[in-house]
Amino acid sequence: MKVIDHINNAKRTLFSFELLPPLKGHNINGIYRAIDPLLPFEPSFINITYHQEEVVYKKHKSGLLEKKTVKKRPGTVAISAAIKYKYPNIDVVPHLICGGFTREDTEYALIDFHFLGIDNILALRGDPPKSLRVFVPETNGHAHSSDLVKQIFQMNKGNYLDEDLENTTATNFCVGVAGYPEKHIESPNFTSDLKYLKLKIDSGAEYIITQMFFDNQKYFDFVRRCRETGITVPIIPGIKPITNLRDIHLLPQVFNIDIPEDLVAAINKCKTNEDAFQTGIEWSINQSRELLRFGVPVLHYFTIGISENIRQIVKTVF
Repeated sequence: MKVIDHINNAKRTLFSFELLPPLKGHNINGIYRAIDPLLPFEPSFINITYHQEEVVYKKHKSGLLEKKTVKKRPGTVAISAAIKYKYPNIDVVPHLICGGFTREDTEYALIDFHFLGIDNILALRGDPPKSLRVFVPETNGHAHSSDLVKQIFQMNKGNYLDEDLENTTATNFCVGVAGYPEKHIESPNFTSDLKYLKLKIDSGAEYIITQMFFDNQKYFDFVRRCRETGITVPIIPGIKPITNLRDIHLLPQVFNIDIPEDLVAAINKCKTNEDAFQTGIEWSINQSRELLRFGVPVLHYFTIGISENIRQIVKTVF
């Protein structure tokens, strides 16, 4: 079932979560171990992230550096297929990014998902590689996620890149996109950020999943501003529990977000990572309860491969 159909047919707020593919060299059992404890809470869908290649430098004994291109978390297509067939009552939403893809690569990936019977995609531009400060698209690739959305919806109309194809089969993807309650780090201002978000919706996207936030007022203000801009699709809040002492310093750097002072103070009182882990659970429970009262369509959790905290949160909230 499509994500938008889950939302439209729901009589209550739904539950979903996101998983990372395992690191190269590991197997899929870690994915199953993360999913299984959450099955009693009937997740409607599971997102699977995609990670493009990275450039790393290996230092040899001679002192010379060897430049290598590696993919640290391969397997999004295969993992999506495995989840779909191991858990037939849960829909899978693979991420598809612009980074590292030509338009032809994108088309082949969409064909693979279509063959697998996967009809949901989260369309993202993706972050620039760690070795670059700015995003650079592939030659004949997409520079913006709105262009990726447009290509997906062309395939939904049966229009492929090869115009000479005859009797093509239209795909049937439901497409979600990302939104930023605290503004995308590259946007010059909030108005510009919302303009580009509306462009993604006008290109065919049917719902929004937000970047993580820790102050619900940021989400409430974001929803209000989206509605004032003419964005009417469901806006799903993304929630990331704090898991260790370093998160209050690391997350703002990586995701350009604010941590509320009350949460900072609570984490600073923690003596161990285990204490911080439990504090993160308690904060997310309160955050989730307030979002439920607001009437959000879905509570979507970023697990980062850890599900015990999500299990405790959802058990308390739902």
